[in-house]
Amino acid sequence: MTAADAPARTPASDPGAFARPGFGRLLVAEWTKIRSVRSTLWSLILLIVLDLGFTALFMGLTVGQWDKTDAGDRAQIAADPVSSILGSGFFLSQLTICVLGVLVIASEYSTGMIRASLLAVPRRLPMLWAKAVVFGLIVLVLGVVVSFVSFFIGAAILSSKVDASLGDPGALRAVVGGGLYLAMLGLFALAIGAIVRHPAGGITGVIGFVLVLAPLTALLPGSIGDHVHAYLPSEAGQLIAKAHQGKDDLLTPWQGYAVFAAWTAALMALAAFLLKRRDA
Repeated sequence: MTAADAPARTPASDPGAFARPGFGRLLVAEWTKIRSVRSTLWSLILLIVLDLGFTALFMGLTVGQWDKTDAGDRAQIAADPVSSILGSGFFLSQLTICVLGVLVIASEYSTGMIRASLLAVPRRLPMLWAKAVVFGLIVLVLGVVVSFVSFFIGAAILSSKVDASLGDPGALRAVVGGGLYLAMLGLFALAIGAIVRHPAGGITGVIGFVLVLAPLTALLPGSIGDHVHAYLPSEAGQLIAKAHQGKDDLLTPWQGYAVFAAWTAALMALAAFLLKRRDA
């Protein structure tokens, strides 16, 4: 039988001809897409450089200006050196995850690649879940590694003034929490990117949540302002990277992380709803 004589493959004659890819294959496909994009590698490198660089810089300045620092600030650092170390690195380096999380999905809309992705996965939602799982795991693994390295760098620099050890109460949870925070932040940014579907708009929205809203809500008077500020996604989520609950913190570290996870889940649910309703 020649190729011309071969019967055409149809869904009826060959049920596997148009079989949908399993979730495992979707994970492999999303991993291939994420790692093959140049912006992913450079964003992750920038995360490492900024986090470790700012940790060394700020801890060096803290030690250098120790005798000139207000006694209250010194007491705060001594009470929770882990938070000071991790916070100094995360302050600006987290923006790389904000940008990358949006680009992971919004860039597919801007380039038109999303049509090919949705053509391969007509039900749509498995593609979104696979993308979230792969990206979340990448950021989680790298975030935990960076968090540990940042801690050891900061603890070594700060050792002449304050001792910091992973054996201190809450220290190990806080260091691992740094990676957990970055992973949730990445998913938060991905959800906004899926909702907005435009790189510039998505990045602006995420940075607005992370850097702009917190100072503005802090200006609100009384307990209303305190509660609004405490329940903002990034403000609540960062508590997981603190070894101890501060006297002004309304939430415990795990409560704060749960609030951040609730924000992320709500936005991801909205992204999934819009993905099914809107055209590519």
